[in-house]
Amino acid sequence: MNLKSILKNIKIELSQGNLDRTISGISENSLEIKKNNLFFAVKGNILDGHKFIDDAISKGCTVVVCTDFPVELNDEITYIKVKNIRKSISIISLNFYNNPSDKIKVITVTGTNGKTSVVYFLYQFFRNMNLKVGMLSTIENRINDKILDTNLTTPSAITINSLLNNMILNSCEYCIMEVSSHAIDQDRIYGLMIDIAILTNITHDHLDYHKSFLNYLNVKKKLFDGLNKKAFAVINSDDNNSNYLVQNCNAKIFRYGLKFISDFKGKIIQNDILGLSLELDSKLIDFNIIGEFNAYNILAVYSVLKILNFESESMFKTLSKINPPDGRFEIIKGNKNIIGIVDYAHTPDALLNVLKTIKKIKKNRKVITVVGAGGERDKTKRPIMGKIASELSDFVIITSDNPRFENEMDIISDIEMGIINDRYKILINREDAIQYACEYCKNDEIILLAGKGHEKYQIINDIYHDFNDLKVLKNKLIKI
Repeated sequence: MNLKSILKNIKIELSQGNLDRTISGISENSLEIKKNNLFFAVKGNILDGHKFIDDAISKGCTVVVCTDFPVELNDEITYIKVKNIRKSISIISLNFYNNPSDKIKVITVTGTNGKTSVVYFLYQFFRNMNLKVGMLSTIENRINDKILDTNLTTPSAITINSLLNNMILNSCEYCIMEVSSHAIDQDRIYGLMIDIAILTNITHDHLDYHKSFLNYLNVKKKLFDGLNKKAFAVINSDDNNSNYLVQNCNAKIFRYGLKFISDFKGKIIQNDILGLSLELDSKLIDFNIIGEFNAYNILAVYSVLKILNFESESMFKTLSKINPPDGRFEIIKGNKNIIGIVDYAHTPDALLNVLKTIKKIKKNRKVITVVGAGGERDKTKRPIMGKIASELSDFVIITSDNPRFENEMDIISDIEMGIINDRYKILINREDAIQYACEYCKNDEIILLAGKGHEKYQIINDIYHDFNDLKVLKNKLIKI
């Protein structure tokens, strides 16, 4: 594509070199640069892309977009200085891929908990209705049935627009996308045409990044402030902060919930180890998923489907067949009638919801919870999670969960500060902790592995070690 076309709507502070060039690709990673590519030099929290400009040029880059010109300029290279590099990446990505979000219905899901489940439920529904759909989620990206691995809740603006373009080439009608607070703050979705934005809930998380809960709220609010009049905002009426997020929203607002007045209201009829029964539109629908938190997730999906005018009978029939995503309240049964539950609960609210759900369905079973917290992440939530785990479990095992470069014992000590009784044990090695939980169990008890969910790794320093909670638990449960 012609460089001038790519630079449409970009506020250029200064340029040097030929603007009449053909660009074959765009990237903010110098390792990915090829001949006639455009390179974005981004100053991040850890790395400064300006240090990799020469590397990008050596690989064939002909255009550099940056916030500071290098001391020495190459006469054969075009340099473009911008004030806001992240917004520039989003706008240029939109231009390079011909504004793909204008040609597909984009449904975004944001919130502290439940994003992955809502995205996955919607994806399953559309595929089961034989509709073509793309999905961007924490677990994986998909284009129809093709699976693409991911390691970010929301990819870069370049990747988002590239994937949207790919979805259009594969005749997709819908794209369902998880949107994290980091992605909103870093303008990764800036300029996208969003048709429906869903809010699951807002609770304590990512304060290591946002510094305060109000900052976190305002970043989420930014998504809804940016919706146009033709869009729809779908919010959880039972969440205390939902109304604040749509104060300045131009979109049409719909509310869903179990408790308060809402446009789409549900009622839990049954919630036990066998599944969930909900009353929707005066109809009783049985689901293969468990928990009040999943009732909210289903209601979010149901609201979207009603807005999209799906016919009720086929909608309910297809909706009832959805299954949970990997690592979201995933249940396995072991020897001695022990039930294992693997869940991604890594925030206080998510852990509280999971343990409250278990409490409602456990009957006389005891609950053993294995819990940790990520290193180099929000430290303030650690004692809160310890308190919740000890209050709602019969026994707690505190262990490691992606310590990264932080001392594992320091993380565990932070969690231990919140423990309210002496019914706990510390085992740093996560596999040892799971082994101990299995051996500690008597007949008919429940083991909850919280925090890692779908993840298939343990991050120690900056190395990803193979580790899968579900696989380890299965292996241990069949040997006891």
